[in-house]
Amino acid sequence: MTTTGEEHRAAGGPWWWERRRSAVLDGGLALGSALECAVEGVGFAESAGLPVGIGVLLGVVAGSVLVVRRRWPVAVVLVAIAITPAEMGFLLATVGLYTLAASQVPRRIIGVTTGMSLAATLIVTLMRTHQGVGDIAGSRIDVWFVPLMSVLASVAMTAPPVLLGLYVGARRRLMESLRDRADSLETELQLLAERAEERADWARGEERTRIAREMHDVVAHRVSLMVVHAAAVQAVALKDPQKAVKNAALVGDMGRQALTELREMLGVLRAGEALGSSVRGAVPLAAVGVAAAAAATRAGAAEDGPSLAELEELLGQSRAAGMKVELSVQGEARGYAPEVEQTAYRVVQEALTNVHKHAAGAGAMVRVAHREGEVAMQVENGAPPVRGGGAMLPSGGNGLVGMRERVLALGGVFVSGETEAGGFRVSAVLPAQPGPSGAGRA
Repeated sequence: MTTTGEEHRAAGGPWWWERRRSAVLDGGLALGSALECAVEGVGFAESAGLPVGIGVLLGVVAGSVLVVRRRWPVAVVLVAIAITPAEMGFLLATVGLYTLAASQVPRRIIGVTTGMSLAATLIVTLMRTHQGVGDIAGSRIDVWFVPLMSVLASVAMTAPPVLLGLYVGARRRLMESLRDRADSLETELQLLAERAEERADWARGEERTRIAREMHDVVAHRVSLMVVHAAAVQAVALKDPQKAVKNAALVGDMGRQALTELREMLGVLRAGEALGSSVRGAVPLAAVGVAAAAAATRAGAAEDGPSLAELEELLGQSRAAGMKVELSVQGEARGYAPEVEQTAYRVVQEALTNVHKHAAGAGAMVRVAHREGEVAMQVENGAPPVRGGGAMLPSGGNGLVGMRERVLALGGVFVSGETEAGGFRVSAVLPAQPGPSGAGRA
C-alpha cells in the first residue's frame, strides 16, 4: 500500500506541522538561531552605540523567526535580509533560503528573494572586506581583490542552500506525484476489477441463457413427440394394437435419446461443480454450453450440430406422430456457416414442436428458400380441428423467445404471428455468414 500526503497529515502535529518531529526540528533550529543572533547582537550593540540588552533582544527575536519557516518562508528570508547589515543571522539566512527554495512558492518569488539576499550579503561583505584591507598598513593589494573576494564569499553563503533546497523540493514533488500516480493506479485497478466482475457476471448470465436454450431445443422436441405418441397409443390401443405397439416403440426410442442427452449435459454440470470446488466454486458454464450443443447433434451426429440436410428426418419424426407435414425447398442449397445451419434447423424444430403443443391435428407447411447471401425458412400451420384438444402439452413460453434470440444473434430477421385462417406462422431469414450479435433488422 502506498502512503499518501493525507495519511501523513493524519499522523498529526501541532498547528501547521504535519508531524511532531518537524515541530521539534524547527523549534531546535529556532533556538539555535536565537542563541547565535543573541551573541552577535552584543557586537552589533557595541558598534552601534546601543545598550547590550537591546542588541541581545533584537537577536533573540530575529533568530526565533525561524520557527515559522515552513509556514512563511518568504518572511523568514526577508527578516534575514533585514538583519544582514548588523552581521547577524547566518543560520537564519542559510536555513531560510533552503526552506524557501524547497517550498511550493513560485519560482519568480524565489529568484527575486534570493537576489535580494545575495545583494545584501555582497554589500556587507564588500564593506567588511574593504575595511579589513584598509586596516593593514602599507599593504599593496590589487584593485580587483576586494570585489572578487566579496563576490565569492556572497555566492558561497547564498548559492549552496538555494541549490540544495531546489533539489530537495524537486525530489519531494516527484515523490508526491509518484505517490498520487500510485493511488490513481490503485483506484483504476479497483475499477477494472469491478468491471471485470460485471463482465464475468454478464457472461455467466449469457451462458446460462444459452444453456437453457440448448436444453430446451434438445429435450422439448423429443418429449413433445413422446407425449403425442403416448396419446396416440392411448387412443388406438384397443382399435389397432399393432399401431399402438409401433407408437409405444417410438416413445421408448425417443425417451432413451432424451435421457442420453440429459445425462450428457448433467454429467458435464457435475464435473463443472467438482472443478469449481477448487476454483472459487465457479461452474465452467462455457463447457456446459458446449456439451449442450454437442448433445443437440445426436439427431444427425454432425460435429457442428444439426443442419438443413437433416430436415427430412426431423419432419419424419413429426409425420410418425400423426402430423401432416409438407416440405418445399426453393433454390440450390449452399454451404452455410455451421451456426447458420444449426439455427435454421432449430427454428424449424421448435416451430413444429409448437404445432404439436398448440395445434394438435393441424397440418404444417415447411418452406426453405436458398437465396443470394441468405437462407429463409417458414413454418405455417392451419387452424387446429378442435381448440384445446390433443395431448394437452405444457408450454413454458420460451419457444418463440429462444428462436428470436438465436436469429437476432446472427444478424437475421425473425417474425411470428397468427394467420388470417386461424393458424400460426413462423418466419426467419438468416445471412449466409453470421453478422454481429444483436444486429437483427426485425
